[in-house]
Amino acid sequence: MSKTEERDLGVQPLDAILNGWQLDNQDVAAASPEQLTHKQLARARSGRRLTLKMMMKIARTLNFAVWGRLTDEERAAYTEYFPKHLFNYSKAYDKDLADENKSLYGTLEERELRADFKKEIGL
Repeated sequence: MSKTEERDLGVQPLDAILNGWQLDNQDVAAASPEQLTHKQLARARSGRRLTLKMMMKIARTLNFAVWGRLTDEERAAYTEYFPKHLFNYSKAYDKDLADENKSLYGTLEERELRADFKKEIGL
């Protein structure tokens, strides 16, 4: 196996999750207090192998991007994402694990990050 094959692992579950939430890379990057870039997200979505630290950073930022747009009632039904949900090369990844948030997909359409949330995370 070549080094390129080891690093490029195909489209990741992260891509389907972001599409389900109707979020693009810029939406997610804008919610990052850790300066995650849209280019880093593009690489993650396309299957570039990432370090555990970067996978965790992307999971946190995805959670911020979604959580910051949900109403208080919707937040009660939201289940946090971890690398095992987003990357098929994560140690705990299970391809049969369903996304518990699918019922909330579509709720974010045209929503911006809540002002109270932006203030809370320092954006």
